[in-house]
Amino acid sequence: MGVAATRAPDQVAFHRTELSVILSLYGRMVAAGEWRDYGISCLRDVAVFSVFRRTAEMPMYRIEKRPRLRGKQGQYAVIGLNGQILKRGNDLKTVLRVLERKLIRAVD
Repeated sequence: MGVAATRAPDQVAFHRTELSVILSLYGRMVAAGEWRDYGISCLRDVAVFSVFRRTAEMPMYRIEKRPRLRGKQGQYAVIGLNGQILKRGNDLKTVLRVLERKLIRAVD
């Protein structure tokens, strides 16, 4: 194997299956009138899916993927507006449940 085969990737990105799970929740939140826009950033150590109520605002929530934390507190995290970690773990669907609870309250 060459050097390229053992080198770490230049950036972290969400896989198609991960994006499918995130966008499914995003679509339900848009339909409920809670979310309006999103942005995706793929950086060296983290991939971030940011959720906005309005385009010009700070993100309401950030869904982060940090593969280096897979063996520690978990590679996925949901972070609130104030930077507070709302949920962290290795299973994306389980981590996103913290946001689905807000959807249930919005529909009531």
